[in-house]
Amino acid sequence: MQIDPIDQRILARLQEDGHLSNQDLAEQVALSPSACLRRVRALEEAGLIRGYRAVLDAEKLGFELEAIVHVSLDQSRASWHEDFLAGIAVLEEISEASIVTGASNYILTVRTRNLAAFSNFIEDKLGRIPGVRDLCSHIVMRKVKNREGMLPLASWR
Repeated sequence: MQIDPIDQRILARLQEDGHLSNQDLAEQVALSPSACLRRVRALEEAGLIRGYRAVLDAEKLGFELEAIVHVSLDQSRASWHEDFLAGIAVLEEISEASIVTGASNYILTVRTRNLAAFSNFIEDKLGRIPGVRDLCSHIVMRKVKNREGMLPLASWR
């Protein structure tokens, strides 16, 4: 699908506020409501808009600790990758998991209520997944920039 400047403006506005009504979105991108709705539906059908959700405030809900965890696995095990993916799939404390290059195999973003809960998570859950060789945790002290998965659409050409 070709993205033109109007589609780009629609994506940028929805990325900032996915709760906009079609009427408000149409006004902000200078389209009629019916044309705007057609474009949004086309962007959804093309998979460029994967969905809509509420962004919750973790701290206000009592999830005070966020950590970045580097995981290294024993790659001599036959199914090391599949075993790890199956192990983390059921752990809701993990909000993001990425395969990376470098000294570790994965980087995880983990949220728990406090340090005790994080310690239990590491010892009782993550550390017990078969093949986990090394864990290195970095506790987030304060976020200085947080765009929650937003893309840099202003620089898109």
